[in-house]
Amino acid sequence: MKNPLFLKLSVGLLFLLLLIGGIVGYITMYTTECFYDEANQKLNKDLAQFTVDEVKTFKEDGEINFDEIGKLMHSMMAINPDVEVYLIDKLGNILKHVILDKDKKVVRKKVDMVPIEKFLASDGEEHLDGDNPRSETGKQIFSAAPIIKDGEIAAYYYIILASQERQATIKAVVNKYVLTISGQLILLCLFVSLLIGLLYIWRLTRSLSPIMTTMEEFKNGNYKARIPNGTSDFQNLASTYNKMAGEIESNFHKVQSIDNFRKELIANISHDLRTPISVIRGYAEMLSLKKNELTEEEELKYLNNIGESTKRVTGLMNQLLELSKLENNQVKLHKEPFSLSELVSDMISRFQVLLQEKNIKFKFDIQDDLPLAYGDISLVERVIQNLVDNAIKYSPEQSEIIIGLAKSDDGILFNIKDQGKGINPKNINKIFERYASSNEVNKQDKSFGLGLAISKKILELHDSTIAVSSKLNIGTTFSFQLPTISLN
Repeated sequence: MKNPLFLKLSVGLLFLLLLIGGIVGYITMYTTECFYDEANQKLNKDLAQFTVDEVKTFKEDGEINFDEIGKLMHSMMAINPDVEVYLIDKLGNILKHVILDKDKKVVRKKVDMVPIEKFLASDGEEHLDGDNPRSETGKQIFSAAPIIKDGEIAAYYYIILASQERQATIKAVVNKYVLTISGQLILLCLFVSLLIGLLYIWRLTRSLSPIMTTMEEFKNGNYKARIPNGTSDFQNLASTYNKMAGEIESNFHKVQSIDNFRKELIANISHDLRTPISVIRGYAEMLSLKKNELTEEEELKYLNNIGESTKRVTGLMNQLLELSKLENNQVKLHKEPFSLSELVSDMISRFQVLLQEKNIKFKFDIQDDLPLAYGDISLVERVIQNLVDNAIKYSPEQSEIIIGLAKSDDGILFNIKDQGKGINPKNINKIFERYASSNEVNKQDKSFGLGLAISKKILELHDSTIAVSSKLNIGTTFSFQLPTISLN
């Protein structure tokens, strides 16, 4: 399997090592030359002072003794051709020089005095380069000494210790030394470093390979792809990626769920609104076409039917809006302590008309000394209203509905039991799904609507659940629990 990252890192490491090798070689050659020059300058630092001591530079009349100086210069340069002797004044102007080789020309008339002054101040211990009179820009090691006359400096001997030719020869020898002995050592070190670096890069890229493979799978749509355990070199990276991938997958499913809910909502809205809207349209057309033929009683009947269908549409839209807010976590709870028994009593009083129409009796089984429930009273009221409404709707005439309230280990237990025809066991798990009740559970009746789905979501916000038990032709019981709060 190709590993492009390994190849890229290997080429980069090779280039880096070659660059380092070149820099090390250059530094080696440069420092070797500097060490040689410094040693040469220190060994010959007193050469200029020796010249001062051996040569009578000035005649008795005060003139410069050029003949004596010339003889000494010729003698010194004959013994050591690399030495170039110059007589300069206090300003650095060249007064006298001798060059054996006629092809060698002096191109400067003056040298810089600053290096000379530093050389004398350090007594020749500091490595310094001075101006090379035979080069307009070149620098060379030197020796210098002042010539004292009448207690004052009258001139200087300025001796170049290594000629240009000597420097070129030394440089060639140094280069040869570096390219042979030092070069071999540098190449050996580079080779060993390259080998160790390649092994380390290979090890790292091998550990990185499953991470890159997993990321590629994730990019291609496998949102469950995770980096396997054991990638020790990148354990933190793998752990961070797995957490990130989990968050992305979770958010993706949430977005997908919301999108599916939106599609489902649109489809079911159009389905559930079709019947009441058709009723409204039908009776409206009847009133328009037969307005002169209908009796007052018939007109009132048609208008009542239109009104009932309009209420159904309004109620359905309100339920859809409420469920949408709950599904998208747009409802904020305002929890407070309240009496659940008083809330139930107030709620039942609102259904007296419906109870009388169907001759249904309500029975309460409420335990004494119940603690206060803790929750959003308006949302809990909505749950109880949905459950009572369903119980009345599906209870036959002259039946009984029992509401019970009792203490439990987790708070207060609420249950409501009717004597209706019950729910088919095959469908009992579907009644809390959005629209499942209206489409699958009870097609022959008016359906549970969205009430149970809304109730379930509200109780989930209270960290509770709604339970149901049912037997065909006997009845159905819904129950849930709410936390309590102590006032002590």
